[in-house]
Amino acid sequence: MRTRRLTMAQALIAFLKAQHVERDGRSQPFFAGVWGIFGHGNIAGVGQALQQYPDFRYYQARNEQAMVHLAAAFAKRSTRLRTFACTTSIGPGATNMVTAAAGATVNRLPVLLLPGDIFARRNVAPVLQQLEAPWSHDVSVNDCFKPISRYWDRINRPEQLPQALAAAMRVLTSPADTGTVTLALPQDVQAEAWEYPADLFERRVWTVPRPRADAALVQRTVEAIRAARRPLVVAGGGVIYSEATEALARFAANTGIPVGETQGGKGSLAYDHPQNLGAIGVTGNRAANIAAREADVVIAVGTRMDDFATMSTTAFQHPDVRFIGINVAPMDAYKNLALPVVADARVTLEELSAALGDFRIADDYAARLPRLKEEWEAEVDRLFAVRHGPPLAQAEVIGVLNAFARPQDIVVCAAGSLPGDLHKLWRTRRPGGYHLEYGYSCMGYEIAGGIGVKMASPEADVYVMVGDGSYLMMSSEIVTAIQEGIKITIVLLDNHGFSSIKGLSLSLGSGGFGTEYRARNVRTGQLDGPVLSVDFVANAASLGAHTIRATTHDDLRAALEESRRQPRTTVIVVETDLDHRVPGYESWWDVPVAEVSEMESVRHARTAYEEAVARERG
Repeated sequence: MRTRRLTMAQALIAFLKAQHVERDGRSQPFFAGVWGIFGHGNIAGVGQALQQYPDFRYYQARNEQAMVHLAAAFAKRSTRLRTFACTTSIGPGATNMVTAAAGATVNRLPVLLLPGDIFARRNVAPVLQQLEAPWSHDVSVNDCFKPISRYWDRINRPEQLPQALAAAMRVLTSPADTGTVTLALPQDVQAEAWEYPADLFERRVWTVPRPRADAALVQRTVEAIRAARRPLVVAGGGVIYSEATEALARFAANTGIPVGETQGGKGSLAYDHPQNLGAIGVTGNRAANIAAREADVVIAVGTRMDDFATMSTTAFQHPDVRFIGINVAPMDAYKNLALPVVADARVTLEELSAALGDFRIADDYAARLPRLKEEWEAEVDRLFAVRHGPPLAQAEVIGVLNAFARPQDIVVCAAGSLPGDLHKLWRTRRPGGYHLEYGYSCMGYEIAGGIGVKMASPEADVYVMVGDGSYLMMSSEIVTAIQEGIKITIVLLDNHGFSSIKGLSLSLGSGGFGTEYRARNVRTGQLDGPVLSVDFVANAASLGAHTIRATTHDDLRAALEESRRQPRTTVIVVETDLDHRVPGYESWWDVPVAEVSEMESVRHARTAYEEAVARERG
């Protein structure tokens, strides 16, 4: 047998270079490179290997959490057919990835983490940054990744690597099981050599399958749809991941069945598709949520059916509602006691279209849907036409950007009140034009995520919408964008606080406590002093971005035009009104209110909460 004598780290990088994926006959490299920040736990191992193999590109990030966000965003935009690996030193570098690693797993996105680890041979322990456990020497901070990884392993000997890599690739390329994969790499083992079989480094193609549903379950689904009076499709992110958008468009057009889109599924259909009722759930619109309330058969396609999609199980109020779960992941297909159709979304929609033949929804239902859609579009027009302030209303900013962006452009967001308003209002014209990380809704994702999206779609203009709170958590990746010559446009909304949580606090009777950016008041001892002033224009400029301040509607339009002409990342700072909100529409979210309180506002909120909880399905 032919062998190559390599260090464990060299063998790892040589293997990653050779991995490809194939779906529908199209093959491409799976890994686009490695993001990393070096320290004593990886510089002489993985770092040396990357230097030795410059054809496998190394990218330098500013924050370990950010580079995992970036890898996840790249994988999401690549419909999970490409990703990055991320390497760090041991200790704080490794654990700084935990938050984003959880986000990748929640969102079912493949990311490979390669954190350095403590010495396998132990004789020099404790090493710098080692967290010791009194009950075992075989514990490090990397054990934190176990509950948030879909596969986890520690490579204590160089000859363990081939089996671990095969298992890692099995998970990373699985439509059902993908998420974060963590290979903890003890720093001494990274530098140890072994005679690896040469075929480990040959080109390997991993087929991403399209599993078909059981024929009997497809037939039962057809029967349920034919018997329905008011069927509804709930389209989730799996529609986009499986590239099922055209199949869904045909299915909806042929049957007349309306579609509501989750945060992950928004953009499954063009906003003006006749059957697209738009956003559904807690952050949904009136049209889709009314249809959800009245639906007697709910066809959940590629969605986790989380509490935002189901409005904490209050969305579907028909007394005899039935659920059909079309999902490649069994865990999701079985939710809500659904008829579980465990299969690829695109294949299943195509099979259902063929089996349903000339089926069309009832005439009275078909006649009602256009009115719901027209009424909602009129509401969006009303909100976009608001001329508030200055400071501007958030809906007005969204309207200006939505009108300016081209069909192929992409909006990116993750946290705060922006995702809810974008879900309701953004008019997506092409699949993939709406990129929201809302499974974890992680503050700090936006700028790093925007870089990842741009790397996956260099032909598109990428617009990152971010609030001041999220920007302050992780603006450092602007430097990464400048370093790599990656141009994104960041629209930074400065509302001097946490708008989303202030709104929630008000609804719970807590008056917005702790949600505004104010100085400590010496007299009251509370954070109710003057509003803090942060010069975001100066801050972004110091990181290398082109910066523009926009105060009015016309300023913003002009700033977007200027940004389009700019060759480098641009930050447009817009002050917005913290208290001017887009309302909710036929929706509710279960956030428990204190059962007893000395505050009258909380007692009133508790009464309303108890009334709403009574509508939850068991």
